Amino acid sequence: MVQALVNELVHIEGWSLTIAFFLIWAIAWLPFALPLALLLKWQPSQPLTPEQKLPLLVSLYAIAPLILWGFISIRGDSFRSCGLILQPQLFISLGAGLSLGILGLAIVFTLESQWGWLQWHGANLSRFGKLLIPILALALWIAIVEEAIFRGFLFNALAREGGLWGGVIFSSLIFAVSHLLWETKDTLPQLPGLGIMGGILLLARWADDGSLGLAWGLHAGWIWGLTSLDSAALMSYSHNAPNWFIGIQQKPLAGLAGIACLLLTGLGLSILARIF
Repeated sequence: MVQALVNELVHIEGWSLTIAFFLIWAIAWLPFALPLALLLKWQPSQPLTPEQKLPLLVSLYAIAPLILWGFISIRGDSFRSCGLILQPQLFISLGAGLSLGILGLAIVFTLESQWGWLQWHGANLSRFGKLLIPILALALWIAIVEEAIFRGFLFNALAREGGLWGGVIFSSLIFAVSHLLWETKDTLPQLPGLGIMGGILLLARWADDGSLGLAWGLHAGWIWGLTSLDSAALMSYSHNAPNWFIGIQQKPLAGLAGIACLLLTGLGLSILARIF
């Protein structure tokens, strides 16, 4: 039975391969997820709290590299073909992406502060400093796993069957929809923004000559910046801040500010790719 499954995985492409990947990933996660859900007293009818979400997220992403390695090995591919090229340039691009991601957030929040929509809470600065390194480590791990899967393996599989634009559109769509697993209500308004984010990160891979370094850095930078600020309660929005700009339920990807940040990042990546 196992050999038959292996033989099947060698030959399938596109959507069949995508479905098989997520199905096997989910099955492999169940032995960890079910005990954790019971231990954390999670009710499926209720949204996850941060304390419940983190252990489940860590367990899911801890097994992801093994599942990805299995698929790549069975199919005779390589991590290099997925954009993971272990050379110094990967980490140089990672640093550039981190800087670009943080710069974009800084511009958005500076403008919102100037317009009187954002308030900073300096009393929480020490808490912010203590959280920076742990959240950076988590952001780097989440980002590289998601980039290797969505902008690497799955994009390659979908592009082989549906062409370049098919790979871009469908891998970005799957990336957006996958976030519904954690927070359905809060994620729904962000779906268009998440889809655009997936496309921008693919653009970053193209700008980086097929490497995931730049996309990894951008993705990690956005997670790091937003999660650190939110966890430390370093800022809050005033009552007159318009939701259409700052984001529905104060989620940046559900508002004009977040979308504009993504699009301007994409424009910058396109310019840099043509220059260099």
